Amino acid sequence: MPAPAALITGGTSGIGKATAELLHRRGYRVMVTGQNPETIAAAEKSLPDQIAVVRADARSLADTDRVAEKIRERFGALDVLFLNAGIIRSLPVGAFDEAAFDDLVEVNFKGQFFTLQKTLPLLRDGGSVIFTVGIGATRGMAGGSVTAATRGALLSLVPSLALELAPRRIRVNAVSPGAVDTGIWAKAGLPPEAHEKAVNVIVSRVPLGRFGTSEEIAEVVAFLASDAAGYVTGQNIVISGGAGIGA
Repeated sequence: MPAPAALITGGTSGIGKATAELLHRRGYRVMVTGQNPETIAAAEKSLPDQIAVVRADARSLADTDRVAEKIRERFGALDVLFLNAGIIRSLPVGAFDEAAFDDLVEVNFKGQFFTLQKTLPLLRDGGSVIFTVGIGATRGMAGGSVTAATRGALLSLVPSLALELAPRRIRVNAVSPGAVDTGIWAKAGLPPEAHEKAVNVIVSRVPLGRFGTSEEIAEVVAFLASDAAGYVTGQNIVISGGAGIGA
């Protein structure tokens, strides 16, 4: 029996990259996707040679078809699908134009949905699908409305997909990180002063008093991918240092 195979979208940096490294250490064959040339180049240098790095834009269904074909060629089948790709845009409602709105929908929701659809025929019975959602989908933040809505759309998929895929024993779950130091906050489009203020406010609301790490999220993803979570499906696991549990 070959080693289990995993696809991680948005796997060239942050949580995705940490998960790729962890699964590789645990014996998985791993493929990651990304669309930023800089993070792809960095990942190709830093990730183990056995991890396949594929350039693919989540907005492009042609790219998604190409990824599915590469999986077929390299692995034959999949055991784990970690749908982790995503972007953040922090803007008040009145500042959104159609392009910014569509970009969030296409990357955070449409891209992940069609990656699932196109790789599902390759997913073995008994496999695991994991979405990255984030606590912003259920806990508000000024300026985060559309980002939260697109991530929340993924969360709303989980129970229905868990029921639909249960006959194949495919488990479907989500992880919702809180404040995690992945670098994505710096790309949210805020001016430096506003970014620093936002970071300080976020940390002040975390009972454990710090940002989480990508490696901590990766450990939960690896659990959901494993046989140890064989009776877990349709769930959203919040990993937030306690954010949101207090008054």
